Amino acid sequence: MKIARGGLLWIGGVGLVTLACAIVAVVFQGLLQWVSGAVSVLGVIGVVLLVVFFRDPDRVLGEGVIAVADGVITEISEVVDPDVGACVQLKTFLNIYNVHVNRCPVDGTVLRVEHQRGGHRPAFSKESDVNERVTTVLESPVGRVKVVQIAGAVARRIVPYIKVGDRVQRGDRFGLIRLGSRVDVFLPKDRVRLVVRVRDRVKAGEDSLAEVHA
Repeated sequence: MKIARGGLLWIGGVGLVTLACAIVAVVFQGLLQWVSGAVSVLGVIGVVLLVVFFRDPDRVLGEGVIAVADGVITEISEVVDPDVGACVQLKTFLNIYNVHVNRCPVDGTVLRVEHQRGGHRPAFSKESDVNERVTTVLESPVGRVKVVQIAGAVARRIVPYIKVGDRVQRGDRFGLIRLGSRVDVFLPKDRVRLVVRVRDRVKAGEDSLAEVHA
């Protein structure tokens, strides 16, 4: 199973602690043995859960503008964004069991990657608009496209894979959000036709968000 960049350190750290506790449980006796044994069992469970969480499967790309994140579409609205202009904003909520590697929705050039510190409210609440985030703006054949990765109550770090000036292709991995989170996508209103609705479940790279107008 392929593991996402930014996940191996977490898995390795928990694995080392688990191994150390297992050794203590074998060498010592009494209360220390029982405590170390219990911690090592929990550690094994933790390693398995982290491997599942940080999995990074390959995907067969969908058509048009593709989904950036695995999860559920929770809101679709028309807004005027300072980077994109008149656009459609799609919010995707990721549960802890979703794949958390995000993918580029279109081909393009990276114009901006900006990290903004903030809170850690639950990602599904409206209060999450003040959360920590990374904003990525792409210049693409359909115009400017913006992706905002938003940390949740548990997620404490967003790991970008790209930088300003990079040329990216549709479906390229561009970042990881650790644990539960939200991803917003802003698409030029007059260049796309949405093919998803609120409450649809999507997979990053595999499912389409919109068709592109000629």
